[in-house]
Amino acid sequence: MSGYPAGRMGIDPRAKSAFLWGVVGTLSFLVLVQSYALFATPLVTITQALALGIAVGLGAGSGAYLLEPRFAAWAADRSRGNESRKG
Repeated sequence: MSGYPAGRMGIDPRAKSAFLWGVVGTLSFLVLVQSYALFATPLVTITQALALGIAVGLGAGSGAYLLEPRFAAWAADRSRGNESRKG
C-alpha cells in the first residue's frame, strides 16, 4: 500500500498548478533580468536576482493558488452565458 487514500495518487492538482505558475514566474523574472543585463548595466547581482526571482515565484504561486477558484467560477459562468454577474 502506498499510503494514499483510495483514488488519490500524487499531489493535489490545484497545488501542482500553483507550483508550476510559481516556477514560470521565477524563470520569467530571471530571463527579464538577464535580458536587461545584455543591453544595459546589470541592475542587481546574480544572488540578488535569484532572491528576487524566488520572491516573484512565491507571489505568482500564491496568487495562482488563491485566485484559481475565483477564475474557474467566472469562466464557468461565462461559458453558460450568465453575464449578470459583474467582476
